[in-house]
Amino acid sequence: MSNSSSCNKFLLLGFADSRELQLLHFSLFLGIYLAALLGNGLIITAIACDHRLHTPMYFFLLNLSVLDLGSISTTVPKSMANSLRDTRAISYSGCAAQVFLIFFLLGGEYSLLTVMAYDRYVAICKPLHYGTIMGSRACVEMAAAAWAGGFFNALLQTANTFSIPLCQGNTVEQFFCEVPQILKLSCADSYLRELGLLMAGACLVFGCFICIVVSYVQIFTVVLRIPSEQGRHKAFSMCLPHLAVVSLFISTGMFAYLKPPSISSPVLDLVVAVLYAVVPPAVNPLIYSVRNKELKDALRKL
Repeated sequence: MSNSSSCNKFLLLGFADSRELQLLHFSLFLGIYLAALLGNGLIITAIACDHRLHTPMYFFLLNLSVLDLGSISTTVPKSMANSLRDTRAISYSGCAAQVFLIFFLLGGEYSLLTVMAYDRYVAICKPLHYGTIMGSRACVEMAAAAWAGGFFNALLQTANTFSIPLCQGNTVEQFFCEVPQILKLSCADSYLRELGLLMAGACLVFGCFICIVVSYVQIFTVVLRIPSEQGRHKAFSMCLPHLAVVSLFISTGMFAYLKPPSISSPVLDLVVAVLYAVVPPAVNPLIYSVRNKELKDALRKL
């Protein structure tokens, strides 16, 4: 094909050729998807129904669960449907929608994790001013800013990705429309635009990363000065689930988009994509509820 205008569909990665393995892939993804729906759905319902959880920390956690549900619903159902129907096709508009929603939801989630780090910083480092700084209006504005950041980043990335001419076929070597795989189909003269695409995303990623690191440096500085062991344990319990989620999200996402081409392989690309696009939405509810007594009590009550 000479350019992207002649492409009306893409072919996604097929997990297997045999019918038995296709059904196995469908079953595994279905189990993960149902676990994500159940876990995030329970958290959303518990926070919405229990007035004791109407605090900034749980308000942001509710938003995170909504974003998790959206992100896993963007990629996994289409892949399951393709395995069930023994096809690899996705329409051009469907692929563009996937790219937009992935950047929107994952960008919003990353921005929200930054806001949650700031919330933990205020709670631990400025506890007497917490109610004033983290008022209901401020929380809504910060959550809205996180969603808006994801939206505008998605708009920019999607417009740039699909304005690049595609000359290398229409086979995307991934189970969803992942931008690095789409860029492999581009013409050789699109290097500068690809570099601009990477730099635009890197600004958001590293900006949020620096904010998270600064927040946690100050948090741990204050926590280590707490005289009582019980106080330190409580502070760490507030921060460790968020830190675990941030670490999983950043490490897998950065490796997927910034790994050198020399170590790239179809199997490695597939594993990394599953780790950053499928696993976090399913395990985040577990991470946040394991050491959170208030949330566990609300879930039992629910």
